[in-house]
Amino acid sequence: MGRPVKRSLTLKQHRTSVSLEDEFWKAFRDIARDEGRALNELAADIDAARDLETGLASAIRLYVLAYYQAR
Repeated sequence: MGRPVKRSLTLKQHRTSVSLEDEFWKAFRDIARDEGRALNELAADIDAARDLETGLASAIRLYVLAYYQAR
């Protein structure tokens, strides 16, 4: 697995960035596409549901993991 790469997202009309490995970023994009959702919309939902002690990048990784474990 590669090193994390900083990626930009827009949440609630504010730009933010997350550092994710290419594999997690691709899986995250694939999930958004499969669900027919915009990437920023999915990220906003993950952000709203996460524990405040969990960073957004970690919350996205956990979401991706849970998505594929549920399949």
